[in-house]
Amino acid sequence: QVQLVESGGGLVQVGGSLRLSCAASGRTFSRYGMGWFRQAPGKEREFVGAICGSGGSKSYADSVKGRFTISRDNAKNTVYLQMNSLKPEDTAVYYCAARERPYCSRSVLEYDYWGQGTQVTVSS
Repeated sequence: QVQLVESGGGLVQVGGSLRLSCAASGRTFSRYGMGWFRQAPGKEREFVGAICGSGGSKSYADSVKGRFTISRDNAKNTVYLQMNSLKPEDTAVYYCAARERPYCSRSVLEYDYWGQGTQVTVSS
């Protein structure tokens, strides 16, 4: 079992930045593929970014590419999402997810564990 706890969400103005963190329990964090997803009211949960177990391979949704950066610190069992140049359409609850394989995935269905989510609100 893996427990995930997100933090770092909040209210920010358009063009601002936020850094989300996701702390994971367990001793084999480096073996997990990690992802960030988001869900806006009335919409389905959507892929934001993913990072493989080693941290060497990353994937981003087109809507955030060039603005968001995903990273991980396996020594701290933590994955991060640095969000820059935020837009109102980035407003959503952001979820951290882990899958019991080190490979990256964009699919909600391929993740085994989820955090409780953290709200990000971008005001114009």
